[in-house]
Amino acid sequence: MRRTATSLLSGLIAVLTVAASATARSQEITREDIVRQLNRFEAAPTLDLPALKQQTQERSKIRSRNEPPPQKRTPIAPELMNLPAFNVDIQFDVDTPIVRPESYQAVGRIADAMVYTDLLPYTFLIVGHVEANGKRESNVILSQRRADAIRDILANTFKVSVKRLQSVGLGEEQLLDPSKPTAPVNQQIQIITIAKAAEEAATPPPAPAPAAPGKKPPRKHRN
Repeated sequence: MRRTATSLLSGLIAVLTVAASATARSQEITREDIVRQLNRFEAAPTLDLPALKQQTQERSKIRSRNEPPPQKRTPIAPELMNLPAFNVDIQFDVDTPIVRPESYQAVGRIADAMVYTDLLPYTFLIVGHVEANGKRESNVILSQRRADAIRDILANTFKVSVKRLQSVGLGEEQLLDPSKPTAPVNQQIQIITIAKAAEEAATPPPAPAPAAPGKKPPRKHRN
């Protein structure tokens, strides 16, 4: 009986620890923090997403003996590193793009920030990453599917305009913490501000000129 009670108590403690950890993660994210991070936009990068995706896939297939280890690889998209970014720890089912229920609150707060007045003029890139475990090529595919999943949740569940969202998966080709290539931090999702919509002229268009008055017929003189 004592062993059973001890096992049950241990299991309960483990469940409560996981729940507390998930709650703590969600409480750490506020709309204000996200807005503050993403609102520091200055200039749009020269970014060719289709080319970047192809380049990432091709590099992940390299099998050369001279290929450097993950912690020494050059970033595949260094231009993204100078843009306003917010990193968030989204929980997925293992090796899938399925977002766990406890992470929907975090995605919802990202959506709240995106539709906040200060961020409404911007478009965003959702970047998926995976730690350096398993096959590099598979990691790129998984990271793209996870980035797509976050984009779809933002658009379909939280109604952020899909025109403001793009996604790319970099796998392990641009580690968030190169010094620890297998650390969980390298699975975080990045939200990056990449463009600002062209501002419309604030001056209203000029009013049309009034029509010229019609010519009055001459008066008839009475005799």
